[in-house]
Amino acid sequence: MFQFHPLSSATRERLVAAGLDPDAVAGLVRMAVTEDLMGGVDVTSVATVPSDQRSVGTFGSRGDGVIAGLPVAAAVIDAVCGDAASEFEYLVADGDRVAPGIEVARVTAPTQLLLTAERSALNLLCHLSGVATLTRRWADALEGTAAVVRDTRKTTPGLRALEKYAVRMGGGQNHRMGLSDAALVKDNHVLAAGGVREAFDKVRALEGAIPVEIEVDSLDGLAEAIEAGADVVLLDNFDPDGMRAAVKLRDETGPSVVLEASGGLTLETARVVGETGVDFIAVGELTHSAKVLDLGLDLHAIV
Repeated sequence: MFQFHPLSSATRERLVAAGLDPDAVAGLVRMAVTEDLMGGVDVTSVATVPSDQRSVGTFGSRGDGVIAGLPVAAAVIDAVCGDAASEFEYLVADGDRVAPGIEVARVTAPTQLLLTAERSALNLLCHLSGVATLTRRWADALEGTAAVVRDTRKTTPGLRALEKYAVRMGGGQNHRMGLSDAALVKDNHVLAAGGVREAFDKVRALEGAIPVEIEVDSLDGLAEAIEAGADVVLLDNFDPDGMRAAVKLRDETGPSVVLEASGGLTLETARVVGETGVDFIAVGELTHSAKVLDLGLDLHAIV
């Protein structure tokens, strides 16, 4: 069975600073590497690389984008190569923009183990950087408006905390992390409860104060949600004219209510939506459809 190593104190500190649970990341890393090894060994590296050989390699960008996930890649190196036998040097920071040819990290480690760790580290780093890159495009499109792009719960199972971290690195904000930290009353909840007011009252009756967001698909629904006392109202599939009318209604009847646009939004129309006066734009594609940022690991020296 492959022998995993604990995360270094430096990697754990960076993960904590990023708002990530080091133990959860370590578990994810073990799962990813175990899946890659399939109960065996890295037969190619074992066959071609002397067991006592050490190398210096760099993770580098092959495209334009935003980096996210360097501490996660470092966690892979720690777990596979061991803190005592490896060194991970950060050459840029998460959230930095990069261009092709930019080196983002340098690693010194036993060659066999470094090559074993390579794909798992890149799978996570490329994916998270892709999420950050797409989020940055939305944030750039909204620059100068009052609207902020934020994510949804349409995340990859097991990767929610990491993907939402990548959204933050790209300049976006997080919506609720899960079902328990905020209430989002959608059309099915309204139907099951017997109406907007009934659904709202049932949520408010729960112990503890939690934010309540109500989804509506019409101005009448918005008026009902504001009257009920919603903190946030999700405007589902409103066109820009409808959003502007919703903002006007909100300003006149419930100025403290936050409006969030959702449904059918595209990067090409983001600025038009932002200029309607809504506060947030909910974009599921940030996490469920982001294209990976192309990064690679290249060995430069045998030491």
